[in-house]
Amino acid sequence: MMMDGVYKKVTEEMIELRRDFHQYPELSFKEEQTSKKVAEYLRACGLKVREQVNGYGVTADLMVDEAGPMIAFRADMDALPIQEETGLPFASKIPGVMHACGHDGHTAILLGVAKLLSFQRERLKGNVRFIFQPAEEINPGGAKGMIQEGVLEGVEAIFGLHLWSELPSGTFRTCYGPMMAAADRFIIEIEGQGGHGGMPHKTIDSIVLASHLLMASQQIISRQIDPLEAGVITFGKFSSGTAFNIIANKAVLEGTVRSFLPEIRETLHKKLKELTTGFANIYGAKIHLDYQYGYPPVENHKNEVDFILETAAKVFGRNNTGIMKPNMAGEDFSYYLKEIPGAFCFVGAQVPNKPVYPHHHPRFQIDESVLPKAAQWFCQLAFDYFDRKKETR
Repeated sequence: MMMDGVYKKVTEEMIELRRDFHQYPELSFKEEQTSKKVAEYLRACGLKVREQVNGYGVTADLMVDEAGPMIAFRADMDALPIQEETGLPFASKIPGVMHACGHDGHTAILLGVAKLLSFQRERLKGNVRFIFQPAEEINPGGAKGMIQEGVLEGVEAIFGLHLWSELPSGTFRTCYGPMMAAADRFIIEIEGQGGHGGMPHKTIDSIVLASHLLMASQQIISRQIDPLEAGVITFGKFSSGTAFNIIANKAVLEGTVRSFLPEIRETLHKKLKELTTGFANIYGAKIHLDYQYGYPPVENHKNEVDFILETAAKVFGRNNTGIMKPNMAGEDFSYYLKEIPGAFCFVGAQVPNKPVYPHHHPRFQIDESVLPKAAQWFCQLAFDYFDRKKETR
């Protein structure tokens, strides 16, 4: 009965925390107030807290046995430079900044887990480290720096989740092996020769050139990559021109390349470089490609995927638990999985009976009712992990 009361109280707190974080979002590496609230809550749970890890990162250790095994759970805290358009009563109060990816929910969930497990220390047969990471949304993100500052020391496995608005609320999905893509960025700067809009023959039209280059790049995917292998080249920004009757001297294209396999990643970079060099030679323009390697793919470990599927079935139900297709979004949780065993998953958070807006959209929303279920899964995972560990000793 006592734990029933604790679960009810923590559920209410998670909702309150999520809404507070949502109203006061902070951009990557600027999560000052968020991290303070996180650290204060964790200290109140009686945990050993470390602040200012790689900027505004926070870790907290729940220690029940100094000589025992340790696992880690991770949440990201940063928001996006987006003007919110949800109309929610707890919408962002910070102009141009919004939690449009669910990180406010991730942070609230993990705080709830910290409190729930602190009330159930006697059930734990090992130690838990809670990692609250800054700057997942930019490259380079916060995970790499957190690792460099020692957040994985003494940890033998790590687990994380992402609330996912495009999956039905209360469902659980994961993948064996690659789950999310490598996320690279490129900037192509084109310098042609500007001139009068009525005399194009005396110019090198950077806008026309950029347009041809943009379209030609799509043939890298459709004609130079095995159709059974995954790759994406997306142009997200096209900047050029000053007036309607002036042929632009310069154009800048910016975009992202996504892939799962290292050889496909290298091929896409190589082909994009060859394309820009070829266009420069053909049209007599100067073209510079700045290609920036970003997060590697999120690659789950088999034994850990088996394990989280077992625990998820207990919490979400076997019919709501399963394997999904890999996703071309990127996540710097990948860096943790390159260091130690672990697994990442999606928890469906689609708001029932409302339009579904994708992540990073001004009207993005999540179903808050999944927060306590996600927290329960983390707790179950901790109990089961150490129980299984003890059985195999």
